[in-house]
Amino acid sequence: MNLKEETLRKIDQVIPRYPQKRSAALPLLHLVQEDQGYISPEAAEWIAAKLDLQPINIWELVTFYPMLRDKPVGKKVVRVCRTLSCALQGSYKTCRTFQEALECELDGNSADGGVTVEFAECLASCHTAPVVMVDDELYENVDEARAKKIAKEIRSAGGANGGDGQ
Repeated sequence: MNLKEETLRKIDQVIPRYPQKRSAALPLLHLVQEDQGYISPEAAEWIAAKLDLQPINIWELVTFYPMLRDKPVGKKVVRVCRTLSCALQGSYKTCRTFQEALECELDGNSADGGVTVEFAECLASCHTAPVVMVDDELYENVDEARAKKIAKEIRSAGGANGGDGQ
């Protein structure tokens, strides 16, 4: 597996901090995902071997925690809250608007690989529903019109067929 030297160094520093090697699984998953963008089967096997575990022990974590990814995502990730208050205020329509405007299937990537659109469970701003998070930036009260405006900004910044996606 091709990890950056800095990532390998961090991994070697993290493991000894734990009385049992297996306890370093989540920190290693975060480091590898930060380096690679997601956790590939090869990465899961590598982490398992590094911690003297079975690959299934790593996949259990990857599939349980929503912040861990098992497939590549776009340069920009659009997360639309779908919990009750957001759903009641139109988040499903907002999500469809993003999908159409960014030419991206739900939980998929745009053709240029620039954007991923997905639902999120509770973005913790129920009083300003519906809410959307683009990477780490929270947008509140996102109706269809505002979703189109945000999508246009994403496209003009180079995501979703607005640039080379790199």
